[in-house]
Parts: sequence; C-alpha cells; structure tokens
Amino acid sequence: IIPHRLATQRLVGPKFSDPASVVAHFGAVQGQDTLYSLWALGLRVAGATEGGIEQAIADRQLVRTWPMRTTLHYVTAADARWIVRLNAERTLRGAARRLRELELDEATFARSRRAIESALADGRPLARPALYAALEAAGVSTAGQRGYYLMWYHANEGLIAIGPRRDKQQTVVLLDAWLPPAPERTRDEALGELAWRYFRSHGPALAKDFIWWSGLAAAEARAGLEIVKSRLASETVGKETFWFAPPLITEPIAASAAHLLPYLDEYIVAYRERDAIQPPAYNALVESGNVIFHPPLLIDGRVAGIWTRKLNKDRVVITPKLFRPLVAGEAEALTLASAQLGAFLGLTAELALGGGG
Repeated sequence: IIPHRLATQRLVGPKFSDPASVVAHFGAVQGQDTLYSLWALGLRVAGATEGGIEQAIADRQLVRTWPMRTTLHYVTAADARWIVRLNAERTLRGAARRLRELELDEATFARSRRAIESALADGRPLARPALYAALEAAGVSTAGQRGYYLMWYHANEGLIAIGPRRDKQQTVVLLDAWLPPAPERTRDEALGELAWRYFRSHGPALAKDFIWWSGLAAAEARAGLEIVKSRLASETVGKETFWFAPPLITEPIAASAAHLLPYLDEYIVAYRERDAIQPPAYNALVESGNVIFHPPLLIDGRVAGIWTRKLNKDRVVITPKLFRPLVAGEAEALTLASAQLGAFLGLTAELALGGGG
C-alpha cells in the first residue's frame, strides 16, 4: 500500500510540471487552509514556488470551491462545474436545517444571488469583505455565519467560486465569467470519471474510502466504481478489496525518505482508515487527540510526528514534534525535506531538531 500510494500521490518519483496537472490527476485536492494547501500542490510540482502556485490560480487554471464533504477543494477550470454538480443537491439538502437556523430561505437566496451577480458583473475577483458589503447594501445580512453560508450555497449552485488572493484577502469570482465553457458530462460519466480519478491517484484504496472522500451517497459511489472496474486492478486482503490503477508499484522506498506534509494533505485525509500509515496510538500524543488536525511528518511513508513552521524575514524555522526517536539517516532526510519547503517559500530553511518526542 505505502510504496504505491507514495508514487501515485506523486510524493516520490516524477513530479508534475504545473499545478493544474496535479489537480486534474486527483480530481480535487482539499484546500480549506490556504497556505498549507498551496504547499500540498507545491510538493507535487517540479521546482514549485508558492508564487507559481498562486499564479496558476490567478491565470484561471484552478479555483477553490465546495465540491464534496462541504469542504473547500481545488478543482481545475475544466472540472469545476461537473464535480460541484455531482454533490450539490445532496449537500444542500443535508444542510437544510442549518440554513433554516440562519433564516436563509429561498427569498433570501434570490436576493443575495442578484446582489452577487451585480457586484461581480465586471468579471473581476472581489475580496470577500467587499462582497459582504454588497450583500449588506442589498438588505441581506451577513452576520454570524450567514455570510459564509451564503457563499457556500451559491458555490454549490454553480454561481461563484473562490479566486486568487489579493493583498492576502480571499476573493470571490462569478464562475461563468471567470472560467471558459467546459464540456458537459452525464451523471454516469461524471460518477465514473470521479471514481477513476480517485483510484488512480489514491489507490490502493477501498470502496468505503471513495465513499468517504467523494461525499457521494454510497450507492452512487459504488456505481461509479462499477463503471470503471474494467480499467482498475484489485487485490483482496482478508475481506477487504483494494482498487488501484495498474500496475501495482512495490519497489522499496528510498532509505529514510522524509516529507513535511501540509495540514489535511490528500495522503492522510482521503481515506476512511489510516492505520497503514499511522498507528492509532499516535493520536494521544497531540493536543487535539487526532493527528489529522496537524501537519504530519512522514518518514518512509509513515507518520513519525507533526511539525510547525514560523516565518521570519529571510527564513522559515521548522520545528518537528517526533513520536519516536530518529535512526540513522533520518535527520538528514528531514533536513532535505525542510530545504524543499524553504525553496518553495523562497526562504532559508532552519530545522529545529531536539524539540521533543
């Protein structure tokens, strides 16, 4: 499992040439934390820089929206509409109670839709505070969580998406004005395509992993897998069947390979069960009680700790919290991984080892 996932997730082996190719490979890449999510893409692009990833967003190759699990993901310009459409009805139906609690009804959504279309009519990105001000001016309150849920609702209906950052502010774009037209897909085509993207980029994985990741109803997720089974290979272990795009990669991992993964990286978050890469006992070693809520440190494809970063004027200080002692070669591997992050940020990397285990 580990050598194959590391390779198909492009954490080892050939990197992609550009950020859009990364996202197209995965189908969608979780991106709710802006800065960490830039690094999630950068890890998989040859010679990547943070500015280069942001430029791809500004160039309209990528947008962020809420296509699955009510969570922000990167999707490509070609995929944004059909991926959002797959889950939108189910997602909005599941949020009906929360929308009622916020007093967001059809009349309010109609008014906010008109206000958003007017505010974004010139086709340019608008900072979120400015969009909220336009909504308030139209008589639509954004107090509390209403502003967030208004954006989320209109993204799920395909009206808007999150565009490039401007002065460190999140911006909003009118989807049809920002992105070029893209081919339509039937529902079966979309289900099959999403299943193919998932298993080729995340395999070996279980059907229940795809159900979790996609946010689809179990029957629809299984239907998507059924559509692409002939293109996949499988291995059964006990009662579990793992699916993946052939061939199965089993070559040993380079000795002491280390990765500083971002918070909520696909390598960690995209599976229902994570015991293969992280002993459950490690959850007790972090304050949150769950390693998934921290940036994980991998050695040889397995979680060996978590890490934090501190940005100074000319350097980034990386402080690991190790869950086990390092062995020969692992400190050097961590230094190399730290240098990779420093190069991405355009800063000198300083690895502060000795802080704990």
